[in-house]
Amino acid sequence: MSAVTVPEALDRIVGEAADLAGSVGGDTDAALGMLERASRVFVHGAGRSGLALRMTAMRLMHLGLEVHVVGEVTTPAIREGDVLLVASGSGTTAGIVAAARTATDVGAGVLAVSTTDDAPLAELAAVTLVVPAATKTDRSGTASVQYAGSRFEQAVVLLGDALFHALWTRSGLSADDLWPSHANLE
Repeated sequence: MSAVTVPEALDRIVGEAADLAGSVGGDTDAALGMLERASRVFVHGAGRSGLALRMTAMRLMHLGLEVHVVGEVTTPAIREGDVLLVASGSGTTAGIVAAARTATDVGAGVLAVSTTDDAPLAELAAVTLVVPAATKTDRSGTASVQYAGSRFEQAVVLLGDALFHALWTRSGLSADDLWPSHANLE
């Protein structure tokens, strides 16, 4: 691999991100419907994918949804009518698959983001949004020039923001409704 400058690296990363817009597979309308109908939304991902989903959790909370991050001490048990939003590039991450199995066992819906719809996670999910990105073990450079699962993790952030934005425009709420000026803790 030849050395690149930071601007060259940014150009490559932005190019890969731009390619995602038309290449996400799965039923995004069904995903939006799941989130709109959810009693509560739980987010769960490992490593950087989990960090990316925390950003989505915050935005969904801004919309007024009740949102919980799996593993936090204040997170209640998932139940029927809830949605578990998960991300796993491989679709085989043991803890994510186990959480999805628990969610389906209690009657909650599972909305998955993955690089494949042919994995245990996708089998459990009501909707799987497929992102054409390399998994963290793919070193071929064909799906991404970036290290490990970087493109996938970036896609989780962007897809989460896109889901939020679509839900926001459907809601009729203004930016001031989402972030009222009186909401500070003085």
